[in-house]
Amino acid sequence: MKQYVVGVDVGGTNIKLGVVGPSGQVIVRNSFATKPFASSRIKLISALSREIEASIITAGLDKKQVAGVGIGLPGLVDYEKGVVRFLPNIPGWRVVHLRSILQKRVKLPVFVDNDVKVITLAESKFGAGRGVKDLVCLTLGTGVGAGLILNGQLYRGDGNAAGELGHMPLNEHGPKCNCGGFGCFETYVGNRALSALASRVMGKPGTTIEEMFALAQKGNKKALLFWKTAAGHIGNGLVGIVNLLNPRLIIIGGGISHNEKFLFRTITNTIRRRAMSLQGSAFKVKRAQFKDDAGIIGAYVLVTNAQR
Repeated sequence: MKQYVVGVDVGGTNIKLGVVGPSGQVIVRNSFATKPFASSRIKLISALSREIEASIITAGLDKKQVAGVGIGLPGLVDYEKGVVRFLPNIPGWRVVHLRSILQKRVKLPVFVDNDVKVITLAESKFGAGRGVKDLVCLTLGTGVGAGLILNGQLYRGDGNAAGELGHMPLNEHGPKCNCGGFGCFETYVGNRALSALASRVMGKPGTTIEEMFALAQKGNKKALLFWKTAAGHIGNGLVGIVNLLNPRLIIIGGGISHNEKFLFRTITNTIRRRAMSLQGSAFKVKRAQFKDDAGIIGAYVLVTNAQR
């Protein structure tokens, strides 16, 4: 019986792989850096093929026990056609027929989707959103993305491209974004923007987000101001989503979500203050339950859902 899935989480910095068992448990994990392969699509696809094969061997499995491969990627992905349309933070990835290419190489069914949609599947099925019919799952990192569960179903949109919250414009005259637009949400709360904000607040170029967390833990006033400012930007960006979709739950994941005690109260208060009264009183904010395994576990859900 085909009970196992190979899950792949492609990021701009690292690519994580895992073999997932029938109850959503990760039995084998592996990762490798994206940068050495990012200059060539063929090199990156070849690396993915090798690591998928290696993960199956490491797990002690035969391919007859593997239902398929699920892959989450950071950008526009056409789930139905298996085509990667555009990856803003990995150069050269436009209109790549990844599903068909990989299926020929690994001789297994392959399913591809946007990485945050995949994470949203993990949180909805096994994590913080279990049992919730309407939710938004936001990830904050190099890029900013969102997945939507509406009436219990993952919402992909007409072109399978829904959820690009990071590229929702907040300021028509704002900073230029990697997507080609201006003033996108990501230009205010993505890692690059927050690192620049940290340097400005501290008056010290090169100040890192990790340093700001450590300083805030010690009660440093500038660091606390930094986190309050960042949380305000996040909350402001979510007001329109709350007014539009009226979700019961907002799940926040990604690197800076680990700093929830400096973020979540201000995010919640900002939304409640600025959203319409009914929508603003009907939501909760939670931290994503899964960390590094979220994309891998979500890939398991992606594959098993597709094969029902």
